[in-house]
This record gives sequence, structure tokens and C-alpha cells, in this order.
Amino acid sequence: MCRFCTQHGDGRLWYLRAENYIADLDADLERRGYMIEFAQGFKTMRPKALLGAKVLDVLPNKLADPIRSRVTARQEEHHFGQPVPIEECERIFDIATSIVRLPCICRTHAGKPDNAVCLAVTTHPNDSALSEVVAGFDAGPDVAPLQRLTKEQALELLRECERDGLMHSVWTFKSPLIGAICNCDMESGCLAMRMNVGHNIKTMWRGEYVAVLDKEKCTGCGACVKRCPFFAFDPPASKGAPAVLRAVDCWGCGVCRSACRADALSLTPRSSVPELSQLW
Repeated sequence: MCRFCTQHGDGRLWYLRAENYIADLDADLERRGYMIEFAQGFKTMRPKALLGAKVLDVLPNKLADPIRSRVTARQEEHHFGQPVPIEECERIFDIATSIVRLPCICRTHAGKPDNAVCLAVTTHPNDSALSEVVAGFDAGPDVAPLQRLTKEQALELLRECERDGLMHSVWTFKSPLIGAICNCDMESGCLAMRMNVGHNIKTMWRGEYVAVLDKEKCTGCGACVKRCPFFAFDPPASKGAPAVLRAVDCWGCGVCRSACRADALSLTPRSSVPELSQLW
């Protein structure tokens, strides 16, 4: 399990513990202020972060790696994430029962279309604070600035996201308290994915699971290649051959399963795969 499971989950999945979710932001003023500052300052922070990442890319590892480690340590303390499969998102909705659909700050400031696929998840309603967080953001003409969802509505949104190849991830706002589920891919302008996949700067753990491909069932259709948001699949080497799963590149989001009509893909705990059990 990831370090958060040890530190904040008592050896169990940290994101399935009720005490690790934001409750009342009217009482938790420090966290409320952090969330507002984070969202309202994202326009300035994003280009600086990308520029810094590009600089690290060209530095020798002996100089860049210590800086990357310091960035990760700071992120772990304040704003860190982890991919979560949809069936565990369903369990999260039983814990954090206040579910509010929000505009996406990454898409907004990356100049990408935003159909409001981010969810605020808290154990109590926090509409006043959330209104301040997303002030000035536009979710598009078809979505209200704050749209409260039922559990089933939220799950249907996540299913739609999976059909678009978007992975689900939980995010803290002053760790370990979680306040959001984001639905992202590289194309959407997700800053976290660009940092982790594109620049080797860890701002989220890999998922607690890893995909497994049943080569006997796989028809080689290639749907998983297109669906995976982390580019962990290669097309079949020849006609009739199975797809190629590079498990070392799998982040355990499970989105690939939604594309597989042959039911050839499943998830297994990362801890059960020795060569991947320490890859976070």
C-alpha cells in the first residue's frame, strides 16, 4: 500500500476512511482559505509549474532529483492525489455524501472545453465555501456553477468519463483530508498528469491496483490502447495477437476495463505483484 495508507489509513485504503474527508469548511477556516487560494491562484501557478518542470527536464539527475523530491514532499503535505477505480468511487460516495459538480480549473486554464467533470466530495454540505472556490469559473452553458448530485447521478457521470478515457482520482486539500474527485487525461490539460507522466515529478501516488490482461480472452481489438489515459498499452504485434500491457506504466485507474468487450481486463492489488509492489 502507498505511504498514505500507512500514515492515514491504519494499513487500509486511506481514501475509504471517513475521517479523511473534509467536513465543515465554515469551521475549518484554514483549509477553506487554502482551497480558495489554490483555485483562484491556479492561473498564475500553472505556467510557473510547467516552466519549472521543463527546466528540471534538462538538468542532470543529480541536480534535478533533489528538487523533485522537495516538490513531492511539499505536495504530499498540501495537495496530493491517487487514481481510484470506479467501484471504490462508489464506496467513497457512501462516505462523502455531499457531492457537488464543479468547473475544472485545469481545463479552464489550459484553454480546454470544460463540461464540469470535477466533483467536490465532503461529508457535509459546503456550498458557501465552494462558491468562493469556483468564483469566476465557467462550467459552460449547460451546467450550473454548483450542481448537487445524487450518488447515482455521480456514478453515471463517472461512467461517461470512462467512456471518454478519463481516470478518476481523489485529491487532498491539506493532507490527509480529501475534498475532490477529478476526472482527467493528458489531453484535458491535467496538470498532475503532466507533472507525473510527462516530467517525472510525483504529485500523486500510483493506484492501489494494477491492470491484468488475459491474453486468452483478448481479441486484439485495440480499444484499450485508445482508452488508457496513461498510455500503458501497445497495439497487437500482429493480426489476431493480443494487445500488449506494459504493467510498469499502469497507474491502476481501471478505465481500460470499460473499453474491453471481451472482458479480458481486470485489476489486482499492486501488493500482489512483486515487481510492482513498491512502485508508487
